[in-house]
Amino acid sequence: MNNPKVKIIGIKNLSNAHYKLDKVDFEFQTNRGSLQTQSRECYDRGDGAAILLYNPAKKTVILTKQFRMPSYLNGNASGMMIEVCAGMLDKDHPEACIIKEVEEETGFKITTPKKIFELYSTPGAVTEKIHYFVAECSDAMKIGDGGGLEEEHEEIEVLEIDFEIALTMVEKGEINDAKTVVLLQYAKLNNLL
Repeated sequence: MNNPKVKIIGIKNLSNAHYKLDKVDFEFQTNRGSLQTQSRECYDRGDGAAILLYNPAKKTVILTKQFRMPSYLNGNASGMMIEVCAGMLDKDHPEACIIKEVEEETGFKITTPKKIFELYSTPGAVTEKIHYFVAECSDAMKIGDGGGLEEEHEEIEVLEIDFEIALTMVEKGEINDAKTVVLLQYAKLNNLL
């Protein structure tokens, strides 16, 4: 935090129930030189990692399907979302995190995911930065059922979908998770499948 145009006046914690929600009061110097006092609520859930697993031999992608309460509250009738495998870093290195999440959620054992970039998904309200990865997989790499961890209350369905069908699902709005769309578009632009 070294922007000379920003001065933090105060931070008040509003909640620590599941993640951290703070109200931040600050002064911001505009390009015209005037000072504005502003307040923002910032939700800190930590950083995450997401990965697109793809099978070039079969021209398929491995996705997950699970219930997401925020989407349910915002008009998703079933609350079910089709997504790439992802998880919170929980102080792990991003690569270590995604290797662990892949095995827990999908049952695949990967060793060399390729990091492609980092993105802030909702920088106006959420501090989270997501580390994006891709990795090839094959049927031989499937060592378990996946499905997530019971102690984390995860109930994840593993889907293997033809790549072209997945792209069509994006067009139809059947896949509407931002990180998933970003990674599918990355795969298309870079001819991964």
